[in-house]
Amino acid sequence: MTDARAPPDAEPRDPDALLRRAGVRGNPDRDQHFLVDDRVLDRLPDYASDFDLSHVLEIGPGTGALTDRLLAVADEVTAVERDPKLAAFLRREFADEIAAGRLTVVEGDALEVELPDFSASISNLPYGVSSEIAFRLLPRKKPLVLMFQKEFAERMAADSDTDDYGRLSVSAQHYADVEVVEPVPKEAFSPPPAVESAIVRTVPRDPDYEVGDEAFFLGFVKAVFTQRRKTIRNAIRNTAHISGLDDADAVVDAIEAGETDLDPDVLRRRAGKLPPETFAALARAADEHGRGETT
Repeated sequence: MTDARAPPDAEPRDPDALLRRAGVRGNPDRDQHFLVDDRVLDRLPDYASDFDLSHVLEIGPGTGALTDRLLAVADEVTAVERDPKLAAFLRREFADEIAAGRLTVVEGDALEVELPDFSASISNLPYGVSSEIAFRLLPRKKPLVLMFQKEFAERMAADSDTDDYGRLSVSAQHYADVEVVEPVPKEAFSPPPAVESAIVRTVPRDPDYEVGDEAFFLGFVKAVFTQRRKTIRNAIRNTAHISGLDDADAVVDAIEAGETDLDPDVLRRRAGKLPPETFAALARAADEHGRGETT
């Protein structure tokens, strides 16, 4: 493979010039807010400096301002862009890098296209589908540096017994250590979005608890947090139609009778006060005592 990286002293592509050459403007109605702050663009790859950058996946490259910086540090980049006009521009703008085999532009929806076997993902995600994309990437157990709405980012990284802690915190931290590494102001984008943003760094790791059925565990967490103001006893009973339990009362009875490894006092607590390992124990109890035979 020919190395088409720019020389070390080469200036990165100017994000405003890229917008002009592409002949596009961001469209909030299409969830298009282009990151144009050079300082933020330059720092994004720095947060992945200790990652394996042999094959970086970028979701939502837009006009390629971040793509350009990723090509300076990665051996290979795959960029997934759903806008046909932008995908065509990227193929023109980065024709040399594509010819050298260092960049692949995939035109399509990141929730639908087949993703490559990437080593890390560094992306300014389209906010309207950022949650769905994050939970497509997290189970791949690869390190990530992703831009989110600030509120979403803070909920991803929140500790139990804090106001931001919820279903998103438990689900994201099931797959990785999650850290908010930098807030990003609205003015860093063109056009500015209505909300502040933040960069999140995730490092994959196995959880320090066991779950038998991961899909059931995540669904159980989702169900219980729909009743976060209720006690766990009532949340389990009220959400059987969401969690897929056949007999929610049997779960509560088993915990109260000491037939599980849970302290019965947990039934009087609320979801926002429970750490992930307690949710794992609750899900195991629910799976064992509240679900019918599955095939």
